[in-house]
Amino acid sequence: FGPTIQGEGALIGQPTIFVRTGGCDYRCSWCDTLHAVDSQYRDEWKPMNAAEIFTEVEKLSGGNPLLVTFSGGNPAIQNLAPLIALGKAKGYKFALETQGSIAQDWFADLDVLTLSPKPPSSGMATDWGKLDACIAVAKSIAPSPLIPLPLAGGEGKEGALAPDRERGQWDKTSAISLKFVVFDEADYAYAKSAAARYPHLPVYLQPGNVVSDQPPLPTHPPQGGGQGWGEEIQPVMDRMRWLVAQVVADSWYEATVLPQLHVMLWGN
Repeated sequence: FGPTIQGEGALIGQPTIFVRTGGCDYRCSWCDTLHAVDSQYRDEWKPMNAAEIFTEVEKLSGGNPLLVTFSGGNPAIQNLAPLIALGKAKGYKFALETQGSIAQDWFADLDVLTLSPKPPSSGMATDWGKLDACIAVAKSIAPSPLIPLPLAGGEGKEGALAPDRERGQWDKTSAISLKFVVFDEADYAYAKSAAARYPHLPVYLQPGNVVSDQPPLPTHPPQGGGQGWGEEIQPVMDRMRWLVAQVVADSWYEATVLPQLHVMLWGN
């Protein structure tokens, strides 16, 4: 589906087409895409090979190469190498979002890899060896022009902060990044611990968005700016402000805190 914009992480706001794959090896307690995860929905899924998928991508893009984002479920279950090869031959770029539980050699063919290991609130346990393997197979990804360099001064190209892996410096040009959903203090502590394990990777934090225990967000603000919009968006914004306060209080200045932009715009 698309073109639309990426709603979160390192590529937030950038135009993209999404390819959502079915199936997942996780069952997160707060999953907001069960229609793409649980096999009970298989009748709603459409089997497609690489050529068929790329034909649809070209149709959606009008033949204009742009970013294609793989999402799920867990798209790392699939063999997406043939699809990536078809797209790259015509100038498309590819990003993948995965929890880092399955490593695939074709990760090295991506332009951007977002690893989003799941925190305690998900009810899932992280296998750090598997996450290490994902990073290892993707480490040959070149710095991506899709991810803007920072504007702050410092050493490096165009005033950007230069990578310094010996000191554990955050490599701000990396095409591999970590993204954490944070609902509470335990999730926040998990994110800090995981980020410390991979000090060379950029870190993105986003407030958790509960979809089952709160009314759905409206698709647009009420006409005239009625109270409904503010009341329903409030829980997300409260958690966002809390997350910002935590990061600032801890001087965790390497982290980037972002909302889910698509939720802000279109609701759950």
